[in-house]
Amino acid sequence: MRIGGFRSAQAKTAFDAVYDAGMRALPEPVATYDVATGFGSVRVYRFGPADGSPMVLLPGRAGTAVMWRPNLSAFAARHPVYAVDLLGEPGRSVQTRPLRDAADQAVWLEAVLGALDLRSVHLVGVSFGGWIACNLAVRAPSRLASVSLLDPVRTLGHLPAAMLWRTMLAGLPVISRWTRPAFLSWISGGVSVPADDPVAAVIDAGIRDYRIGAPPPEYFTDEQLHSIRIPVLALIAGRSVIHRAPAALARARTLIPQVQAELWPDASHALSAESADEVNARVLRFVDAVTTSAPSPS
Repeated sequence: MRIGGFRSAQAKTAFDAVYDAGMRALPEPVATYDVATGFGSVRVYRFGPADGSPMVLLPGRAGTAVMWRPNLSAFAARHPVYAVDLLGEPGRSVQTRPLRDAADQAVWLEAVLGALDLRSVHLVGVSFGGWIACNLAVRAPSRLASVSLLDPVRTLGHLPAAMLWRTMLAGLPVISRWTRPAFLSWISGGVSVPADDPVAAVIDAGIRDYRIGAPPPEYFTDEQLHSIRIPVLALIAGRSVIHRAPAALARARTLIPQVQAELWPDASHALSAESADEVNARVLRFVDAVTTSAPSPS
């Protein structure tokens, strides 16, 4: 177990420049928080109105809050939105204590929601962020109203061997300069990633400059998925490289009690960006339906 951190002072400086450029591509945050937890300080940006059902966004690996660029404006037009830089990942969160397991991952996120006094939260997570969201729904769901999982990793299916191999190559310092662009293109279904794309630039810089301090996501058991008692939206990319899509769809529908699970056959693992308008509309429709059906406070 290790504490995540930048590879050097120079690496942090290089990453900060890319990160700042990525943040400038987002709408202006209404507020910025550095929330103290037992595992470090967690950076959270708030967008949108002050009132309404809050949405909390959890990015994929190395994505940071910048990853939500294609989705933020649509979500924040309707809801208060909180975008989180994950602990143990590149970004502005600062890890101070090792994260040992899935239980620790739930503890820090629950602490963030508590410190911000967020209740009836709609968690939205993509890829690794989807696993983080599902993990909280399994272990500490008291503050949650719903969870939206956008092609979540190690949640509904195991990682294929090809994914493990390519992930390892992308992280090796000696050859990662050449493999990272190919890896990002492969994740996106073979589409070339524009050189000036701020999201891709942040992910690339994070992989290059930061040593991850988060433990590998633990695969959820059938019993854990069956224990979830809040509404779940699961959007599964038909061309995903992180699991076998039909099997992931079947597992979601079989095990999660209140699930709306959909297979998007033409989407890649990068569906939240490549199909942003459709994903935004579907998530908002789900969140609004959950909010409307929730019992009124007594």
